[in-house]
Amino acid sequence: MAWIYLILAGGFEVVGVTGMNKVVKYKNVQSYLILFIGFILSFSFLGQAMKTLPMGLSYAVWTGIGTIGGTIVGMLFYGESKDWKRILFIAMILAAVMGLKLTS
Repeated sequence: MAWIYLILAGGFEVVGVTGMNKVVKYKNVQSYLILFIGFILSFSFLGQAMKTLPMGLSYAVWTGIGTIGGTIVGMLFYGESKDWKRILFIAMILAAVMGLKLTS
């Protein structure tokens, strides 16, 4: 169950970062709600996951999901670069997080 919480935490981290981007652009109530609800749920699920999983692993996976997810959302919905080098580095982050899991 802890891994499900951790994946949810990472997913809501992406929601929070998307809300942050919306606040910068629009500064409306909906944008702030997305921002705050995303981060509140992200930290809540991260806390639940860390009751069972080690802190270092939890944080690495959480930030990895947030980084990869935020980058993919930016590329798909906000016109950020889809250069092959960005995709290579996303794959490297994914490989590093998987390596941490395999060695834990």
